[in-house]
Amino acid sequence: MDATTVIAEIANKANSAARTLASSSAKERNQVLLNIADQLEINLDLILKANQIDMQAAQSAGINSSLQDRLLLTPNRVKAMAQAARDISKLPDPLGRIIVERNLANGLNLKQISVPFGVVGMVYEARPNVTVDAAVILIKSGNAALLRGSSTAVNSNQVLIDVMKKSFNSTPISSEVLQLIPATDRSTVTALLTARGKIDLVIPRGSSELIRSVVDEATVPTIETGAGVCHVYVDKSADFKKAIAILINSKCDRPSVCNAAETLLIHQDIANEFTPIVFKELKTAGVIINTDEQSKKIADKTGIKVNLATQESWSTEYGTLEINVAQVSDVMGAIDHIARYGTKHTEAIVASDQDAISKFTSLNDCAAIMVNASTRFTDGGQMGFGAEIGISNQKMHARGPMGLEQMTTTTWIVSGSGQIRE
Repeated sequence: MDATTVIAEIANKANSAARTLASSSAKERNQVLLNIADQLEINLDLILKANQIDMQAAQSAGINSSLQDRLLLTPNRVKAMAQAARDISKLPDPLGRIIVERNLANGLNLKQISVPFGVVGMVYEARPNVTVDAAVILIKSGNAALLRGSSTAVNSNQVLIDVMKKSFNSTPISSEVLQLIPATDRSTVTALLTARGKIDLVIPRGSSELIRSVVDEATVPTIETGAGVCHVYVDKSADFKKAIAILINSKCDRPSVCNAAETLLIHQDIANEFTPIVFKELKTAGVIINTDEQSKKIADKTGIKVNLATQESWSTEYGTLEINVAQVSDVMGAIDHIARYGTKHTEAIVASDQDAISKFTSLNDCAAIMVNASTRFTDGGQMGFGAEIGISNQKMHARGPMGLEQMTTTTWIVSGSGQIRE
């Protein structure tokens, strides 16, 4: 059976099953999420064994450490996935919200309400936690999920889907709202992206190459999640201790994820004093440092080994313990650098000068701006969404971490008493 036929059959099942979601109550959908959380914990050993098979294959194939970190499941990560499902179950129902309501002069009542998209496809790399995050967000928001992970996580994803499907027992919602797309053949991605009319929306999540290929190839509408070339700008008014803590957390807490910092920008007036301090801290944390010429001169004077950055360095999302460092003239210099090399994801400023903060927050075009806080806070869980289906860098239909509300669209309900248009 060719990929187009396979995807058509899967999409047809999902569309039929989606109707059981559309007619379900918030209580019933929440119960599925609570069941998923329980099943993840009950089947922890089974999930970890499947993940170890994927990890061993990844290591044998020489996959880089960043992707291996994204692929790895640990007891704590699985428990966090379960907790996220419970947290999302406690959030308000995103469906049936009245966005706008008004009465017209002719007696008609207009009401705009939130409704599901219907069937949503996900194309993602390595991270098996996305399988669960996407499933619980889409179920809660009334959408069927077509999940196409990468071949590197094939065993992990299959077990997670099997485990989650048990969670629909004794509920009126069909387990076929969750569908795992075969990951062994690239043609299934093409078929998924071009199943216009059968699939309502596709969301890519992964490397910039994956996202670009999905956006370029898809005929199904897409929400573009973006790569994260994130910056931390340290203003001359910054508290050095806070700046160091924010930078180290932004870069080193989990360098493989999209909200990790890739470039440090330092106000030139504090560069001679601050740069040696931050270089020492970065080296202690095991970070490879690439710099502009001014910063390298400071490093050479202090005996700290750094590399001279290339033009390509400034636009690179490393995903590892590697960072760029550059001096800028002031806050406007930082904004100009970010505009040139950033990806409109997350930008951070460390400063006490309110004028500098105001300029930074008003002139940076990005999904999230952190003021005296780590870039790592651009996250659905951290922002109170329970979890996220991805972080959108685009401006339509959603921007920033995408939770429940972003996985809905709207319908206009027009109620009358027999009116006709004249």
